[in-house]
Amino acid sequence: MRRADFHYDLPAELIAQEPLPERSASRLLCLDGVTGEVSDRQILDLPGLLEPADLLVFNDTRVIPARLYGRKPSGGQVEFLLERPLEQDRALLHARASKPVRPGMRIATAGGDVEMLTREGDLWIAKLPRAALEFFETHGHVPLPPYITRAPAAMDRDRYQSRFARHAGAVAAPTASLHFDELLVSRLEAKGVSTAFVTLHVGAGTFQPVRTESVCAHVMHAEFTEVSAALCTAVAACRQRGGRVIAVGTTVVRALETAAGQGRLEPFVGDTSLFVMPGFRFHVVDRLITNFHLPESTLLMLVSAFAGRANILAAYGHAVAQRYRFFSYGDAMFIKPAREAHA
Repeated sequence: MRRADFHYDLPAELIAQEPLPERSASRLLCLDGVTGEVSDRQILDLPGLLEPADLLVFNDTRVIPARLYGRKPSGGQVEFLLERPLEQDRALLHARASKPVRPGMRIATAGGDVEMLTREGDLWIAKLPRAALEFFETHGHVPLPPYITRAPAAMDRDRYQSRFARHAGAVAAPTASLHFDELLVSRLEAKGVSTAFVTLHVGAGTFQPVRTESVCAHVMHAEFTEVSAALCTAVAACRQRGGRVIAVGTTVVRALETAAGQGRLEPFVGDTSLFVMPGFRFHVVDRLITNFHLPESTLLMLVSAFAGRANILAAYGHAVAQRYRFFSYGDAMFIKPAREAHA
């Protein structure tokens, strides 16, 4: 497979720059991966598409204000993006500047100097004035994705965060869960649908493009993941009562399928670099709720593995024609997998 096999044309005006006034006001494009049929719905229609025996699995990671601005001794600007906290006052950072930073350089920020220590691939290990989470929570800015071209606003602190957010560590939101507000959740509870949680701290690598022509040559970034014993028990109970496991977002898919890497779902704590592309066989996920994804991205490849590449590209073409809103603050899809997607 080639990267170009996952291209589609998207008018820039369809990239949502702001959230809708209400989280649950989004549209929902339903795709049947067996027949290829699509239907236009609203996210508030979701309870009617689910059964009481079903299990919704959310990612409970919390986005931290992971973008930080500073100045070199020369006066040149530096933009940092936290990849992940390390021990004590160390952190793994992306550093962007007109001229490269160097080991030993001290970058002045609103919270004190950040000292550049050593390179680690494209990233930097740096020494912060204090522990990373505390430092960035105090002095950082909401890390809106690069395709949102406006500056962060006060409302982004709330709206670029899931209502299920518990465990700090992500630098990007698990965006499928952004549609779930009190109204939608109350209707799902009234239907009797169960919920469970995994943790996957979304890293800045989620925005990195696939640069290799051959999809198989791409190397995925690593992200911390935790799938608990309680989650495994909830999935087993769902199976026993005849329900479906519904992943709310691609991060949940990667967490669950990582934990089922040996063919059986088991507790897992550690980094995952799972790259889901067409040909992958799913062991856990029966349905997927997800936003629309960038052309030629690993996430578009993941949904193509789930529903079939031709079905996904046709559905995206329909979404463009119907003026759906795309990406993080955009609309959602509810996907039934292709027959060949499951092991």
